[in-house]
Amino acid sequence: MVEQTILQHWIFSSFVLPFLLVFFIIFGILEKAKFFGDNNKQLHAMVAFVIGLIFVGAVSHKLVVGNLILFLTVAIVTMFVALLLWGFVAGEDGLKFENIHTRLKWFIGVAIVIAVFFGLLWAAGISGSAFGDLTDFLFQSGWSKNFWTNASFVVVVIAALALVLKSNGAGN
Repeated sequence: MVEQTILQHWIFSSFVLPFLLVFFIIFGILEKAKFFGDNNKQLHAMVAFVIGLIFVGAVSHKLVVGNLILFLTVAIVTMFVALLLWGFVAGEDGLKFENIHTRLKWFIGVAIVIAVFFGLLWAAGISGSAFGDLTDFLFQSGWSKNFWTNASFVVVVIAALALVLKSNGAGN
């Protein structure tokens, strides 16, 4: 039998945590906006309490908020990893950000984004077969030939315009 902690219990995860999240967000908004005046913390707390209870009673809304919170936490951790990698490259004792050439900044940034993307795929458990399905979808579908041809054309046009504008001095 799998052991369950108090944080995994259905009452805690389905009612207590969503209620507390909504209660504190609503209370903070009411306090900041001073909707009922300056010194009405009790009224703000009571309104936030009632809204929190109403929220906990709605199943579909809890699922939406729960999914958004899960997405938010994954996004925050992913950004943390990307910024951590950037800090390793251009940290205090590493390369100075002001002294790095613009093209090198872009190269390092793109390399970090690619590394974080593949790291996220690996961490999500997307194996070689699933990744193969993704590449088949992107490159072997009926629409993919036209899409990649047009995308390549747009990239070439943007690069040509950037070179022309830069050489004419209009890019400054």
